[in-house]
Amino acid sequence: MLKKLGSANLFMLLLCALIIIVAEYLFLSGDQLHAIFIGLWAPTLLGVVIFIKQIKNGR
Repeated sequence: MLKKLGSANLFMLLLCALIIIVAEYLFLSGDQLHAIFIGLWAPTLLGVVIFIKQIKNGR
């Protein structure tokens, strides 16, 4: 499964998971505005990766 996923995709998924964990920590520690700002990075990063893959595939 890891070979099919690829190392770049695995890195992006781990990075998104790390971003979500940091955002949760900030939110629970009382810094809600920074947590929301950082929490929005994960879907934005995933969206950019999907967009680049679509351009690469010629769709």
